[in-house]
Amino acid sequence: MSLSPGSPIPSFKAFAVGGEFQQATEISEADLSGRITVLYFYPKDDTPGCTTQACAIRDGWSEISKRAKLFGASVDPIRSHEKFIRKHQLPFPLISDESHAIAEAFGVWVEKKLYGKTYMGTERTTFVIGPDGIIRAVLPKVKPDEHLEQVLEHL
Repeated sequence: MSLSPGSPIPSFKAFAVGGEFQQATEISEADLSGRITVLYFYPKDDTPGCTTQACAIRDGWSEISKRAKLFGASVDPIRSHEKFIRKHQLPFPLISDESHAIAEAFGVWVEKKLYGKTYMGTERTTFVIGPDGIIRAVLPKVKPDEHLEQVLEHL
């Protein structure tokens, strides 16, 4: 299922850590409402592109945090997220989607190809969600070094 602007966000439950969540805390779609929220999906903690993307958000945090809540999400476990957050001093929470249920619900769990091999993985996609839980913008196949500018344009 592919979500587009005007779609409500799917229901979910998952654990998040970082930012306001000092310890792993269960969250749901309700935690993404009440304020504009950026939810960005990325493939893997501490890989070059994902680190570039996360550190750009960190460096632009004072601007983003004035305008929106922000969550990163990947299929990495909480322990990996904690290490990634500490290593790069990330000021925002990361959602652990080990079962890839959230990625599937948002339509970003896709078939990928690398070196001639096909596998399932997370497509780097960002959703800007209104305070009412309705998607305002979808930024598909984001380039890590352009992500911050694109997010700020949509806030």
